[in-house]
Amino acid sequence: MLIRLLRTHLRPYRRALAAVVAFQFVGTMASLYLPSLNADIIDQGVARGDTGYILHTGGWMLLVSLVQIACSTAAVYLGARTAMGFGRDVRAEVFGHVNRFSAREVARFGAPSLITRNTNDVQQVQMLVLMSCTMLVAAPIMSVGGVVMALREDLGLSWLMLVCVPVLAIGLGLIIRRMVPGFRLMQTRIDTVNRVLREQITGIRVVRAFVREPYETERFGRANADLTATALRTGRLMALIFPVVMLVLNVSSVAVLWFGAERVDAGQIQVGALTAFLQYLMQILMAVMMATFMLMMVPRAAVCAERIVEVLDTGSSVAPPAQPVAEVAARGELELRDVRFQYPGASAPVLHDISFRATAGRTTAIIGSTGAGKTTLLSLIPRLVDTTSGSVLVDGVDVRDLAPDELWRRIGLVPQRPYLFSGTVASNLRYGNPHATDDELWAALEIAQARDFVATMPGGLDAPIAQGGTNVSGGQRQRLAIARALVRRPEIYLFDDSFSALDLGTDARLRAALRPVTADAAVVIVAQRVSTIVDADQIIVLEDGGIVGMGRHAELLETCPTYAEIVASQQTAEVTA
Repeated sequence: MLIRLLRTHLRPYRRALAAVVAFQFVGTMASLYLPSLNADIIDQGVARGDTGYILHTGGWMLLVSLVQIACSTAAVYLGARTAMGFGRDVRAEVFGHVNRFSAREVARFGAPSLITRNTNDVQQVQMLVLMSCTMLVAAPIMSVGGVVMALREDLGLSWLMLVCVPVLAIGLGLIIRRMVPGFRLMQTRIDTVNRVLREQITGIRVVRAFVREPYETERFGRANADLTATALRTGRLMALIFPVVMLVLNVSSVAVLWFGAERVDAGQIQVGALTAFLQYLMQILMAVMMATFMLMMVPRAAVCAERIVEVLDTGSSVAPPAQPVAEVAARGELELRDVRFQYPGASAPVLHDISFRATAGRTTAIIGSTGAGKTTLLSLIPRLVDTTSGSVLVDGVDVRDLAPDELWRRIGLVPQRPYLFSGTVASNLRYGNPHATDDELWAALEIAQARDFVATMPGGLDAPIAQGGTNVSGGQRQRLAIARALVRRPEIYLFDDSFSALDLGTDARLRAALRPVTADAAVVIVAQRVSTIVDADQIIVLEDGGIVGMGRHAELLETCPTYAEIVASQQTAEVTA
């Protein structure tokens, strides 16, 4: 998965990567040449007292050092740009792909996990790309080049490399092998912490209303402690890396000086050559250490890449049509034919045998007990989910054949839980129609019975709205969501229990104001209160996912026991209240 993700998203940066490799190659070769020049100064210049040779060779060392600095700087700069661009592209693709998910896929992954995958997981892979550009290219060049240059200095000490390098590689490999499961578990623990934190922040009012702060604090503490414990276990293994590296480096240095001194004393190697050999051995071991750092990052990045690719490989259950119908006569007609919907793995369908028609200028109301399938039915119309069987037609065309933009342009949805975005009143109202004028916004607010409270807000249309609309009441959120749908002027209005937070007087005034505006559009209302739908042209009664009654209010009182029971229960509740 990691290789696939890197291969796919680094393709646009091939030239930059080639430049990084070239700069790293030149810079690493320059660093490998420096110990040899230093050895020449010691053995040829200092030993003979040749000041001219020392200055000449020292000048070359200075020039080589400048080349190394310039190449390293360029490589790091290009590598950083490549890594940042890679992260930007992956985040954009994940975000765009998630936007095409249906409600089913979003529920499967969960919002906290999707956020983590698009932030923390992408960052881990991005860091691997950055470190690869700075370390992975240099490490093999330095290892191979160091071996060649060390052998050129003295073959008699080469056996030390055959001992030190494998010892370091094996020791670090055993540590990293134990770290892989820890990294995998850590990402899951981060998901859990994000989920708990999101739930507590979103539901803070409920938490306080039920005095559950201690319980929620304990729940977050458990999730936080699990993450901390996993991070500590992995951190302890990471802490072993530096002692192992330093132990091998120090023992290697002592061994080179010990055995090298004997060879110097025997006249088999000069002091400068011994110094160069020691530097080359240190460079080889440092290259092994850099490669080990990369190997240490690869397992975590691989886990993150798997989670990212899992999202990208998950297709939406609401697939776009192969040959979308883009031009359809606008008539404001909606029809459901033998619709059935069942969640995967569920023992029974949520909806079955649903057939009805809603036409322009008429109001169709859907009522039923909790869990009857009202919201699910409404979700089928804008294709938030797709039917298991049967058809949903808008203006005579199956919604699965309509171009998505064309379908959504015809529909104005006010969800059961209205959501407002951070910004202003105006930016939220223009969400469905960016070109709406201020006069159109005020007209929509007037119809939605929201003009008065918006006019009193500081700034009016420019009044700030917090994320989720938390700085306005539930009833105000509902009215702003209704105004947002009105600004769009669609052909089909879908109100999913959108009047539940309104008092009866505001509800009546709003419905009266809606009639002339929706005269040329089909209106579908999901409601719990009978008073909201009593004047509807068609009332559909749902029970256990099926239609048990269809008609006007007076007719259903006579023919539908379920509807009559709902009416009677609400009348009793009103009398009791």
